[in-house]
Amino acid sequence: MLKIKDYIQKINNQNKKALSVFLTAGFPIKNNFADLAVKILDSGADMLEIGIPFSDPIADGPVIQYSSQAALKNGVRLKDVFNYTEKIKAKTGKPVILMGYANPIIKYGIKKFVKQAAASGADGLIVPDIPIEEKTDFWQDSLNDIDNILLTTPVSPAERIKQIDSKSSGFVYCVSVTGTTGSNLQFSKDMIQNLKRTYDLVEQNKMLIGFGISSAEAIHSLQNYCDGFIVGSAVIKTLMNKSNNGFKQAVSLVQNLAEAAKL
Repeated sequence: MLKIKDYIQKINNQNKKALSVFLTAGFPIKNNFADLAVKILDSGADMLEIGIPFSDPIADGPVIQYSSQAALKNGVRLKDVFNYTEKIKAKTGKPVILMGYANPIIKYGIKKFVKQAAASGADGLIVPDIPIEEKTDFWQDSLNDIDNILLTTPVSPAERIKQIDSKSSGFVYCVSVTGTTGSNLQFSKDMIQNLKRTYDLVEQNKMLIGFGISSAEAIHSLQNYCDGFIVGSAVIKTLMNKSNNGFKQAVSLVQNLAEAAKL
């Protein structure tokens, strides 16, 4: 099994940017989430990020907040996240990354959480509210072979980006805009310059751009400044459609974005 960094490199070698899709665990329907996730991967997503539902997801915009609250209301818990991961990994060799916040992990038990994540087949972890200064103390020696993906922001100084690059594994998650997920991207000169600056500074890892990526246009506009893209709110929004076409709309969107990611 390839490590995430090598897997992304393999995709890039095929003249394609990697496409990672974020889904909130257990949303919109608790019982068939694993089936949905596999459909998304089969539709062209190269990787999957599974969001662990939490009552106060500080980095997430209103769409993902809504999905998180709905999942919690549906009774989705950490044991379900691990169960979903195991079912998904039984059907695909593509990387699955768990994304969550520190509080639920601490409550569950950090070492127990990592052990369960590894046992379920998770390839990586993203915990956006653990800064690099606290990474070692938080995880201690529990990570083992699971990649720990760190984030940069538009206001990260050059030296901090280099530190994040040196301490991240799998890839560096480049937040495109200041704010929360689901922001409407404005392709300003400043934003483009910041993405180019960050991409130039990230030397040890691959770099994926997230936040505000929702269209083929965004992918085409930013493809020179990254190794791949992360799409979340745009896909979740299609799943909020109460009609039976929700899955079809999500699949269609992922297919379009995957096509756009081909160079």
